[in-house]
Amino acid sequence: MTVLAQRDVFGETLVELCNEDARVVVLDGDLANSTKSDKVALARPDRFFMMGIAEQNLAGVAAGMATVGLIPWVSSFAAFLASRDLDQIRVVIAQPRLNVKLAAHYSGILTGYTGKTHQVVNDIAIMRSMPNMTVIAPCDGEETRAAIRAATSWQGPVYMRLTRDPVRTATTPGAAFEVGRAYLMKEGTDLAIVSTGTQTVRALEAADLLLQEGIGASVLHVPTIKPLDEEAIVALARRVPAVLACEEHSVLGGLGGAVAEVLAAHHPTRVTRLGIRDVDGESAPNDALLEKYGLNSQAIATHARELLAAT
Repeated sequence: MTVLAQRDVFGETLVELCNEDARVVVLDGDLANSTKSDKVALARPDRFFMMGIAEQNLAGVAAGMATVGLIPWVSSFAAFLASRDLDQIRVVIAQPRLNVKLAAHYSGILTGYTGKTHQVVNDIAIMRSMPNMTVIAPCDGEETRAAIRAATSWQGPVYMRLTRDPVRTATTPGAAFEVGRAYLMKEGTDLAIVSTGTQTVRALEAADLLLQEGIGASVLHVPTIKPLDEEAIVALARRVPAVLACEEHSVLGGLGGAVAEVLAAHHPTRVTRLGIRDVDGESAPNDALLEKYGLNSQAIATHARELLAAT
C-alpha cells in the first residue's frame, strides 16, 4: 500500500513545474518547513519568495505577480488563507480573476495537534461561495500531483485544499485529472456515498465494510467542489435510493450542501450530510478526532446503514 503526504507531493511537484515553466513561482508565509515549499526554496531559490508572517501582503504580492504574467502559488495554512487573508483574496485576486493558485495546507481537523486556532472547518463554504474561485480537494498524493498540474494550467484563481499527514493512495498513479469532473471509484446499487478530499479514502474503506454485509455502496469522489460535476451527481442519484454526502468539513455550506442543492433542483432524493456538526475542531491524535466527529470508516458505514434503514 502506497502512502503519501499531500504536502510532500506539493513541494516536489512545484519544483518540477518551476523547472518546466518560467512563469511558475512560489510564495510562502514563514511556513515552508510545514507546507514543504522549502523543497522549492532549496531546489529553485530563484523562484521562491519567503514573505514572512504577513499573510495579507502575501496575497497582494501574488496578485501583483499575476498581473505581469507569472503563475504564483501561494503556500500557507488553510486557516490563514480562508480567514486572515479573506478580504485580500476577495478583492485583489478573485474579483479581477487573477491567475493565482492558493495551496491551503493543514486543512480540516487532522492538523498535527495544532488545535482549533490553526484549523478551519468552513473553508470550502467560504471559497465556493466566492465568485470566480475554483475549489479543489484531491484525495491522495497521486491525485494531488495531477491536480496541481491541472490547476497550474487552469486560467483563474484556484483554492486547493491539502492535508498534513500521509494517506493511502486510492487513485491510479499517472491518471489524468480534469478540473470540474467527479470520479466514480466504486459501484453499488444500494446507496451512494459522495465525498471529497482525503475523506474519500475513508469512504472507500466504509464501502468495503458494507460490502462484507451484502450492502453495495457506490463511492463518487468529487475533487472539484467548484465547478461542480452536477451531471455525475444527478446520474448517480438516479440509480440509488439514497445519498450520503461525506466530508471532513462543516455540514454547513460544503460538499454536502452543494450535493443537496443540485439534487433538490434536478432529482429530489433522500440526502444525509455527514461532516462536522457546526463546531470547531480541537487538538488530539487523528484517529481520536475522526472517531469523535464520526468521520472514520466505521462511522461512515454506520451512517450508511441508518440511512438505508430510514429509506
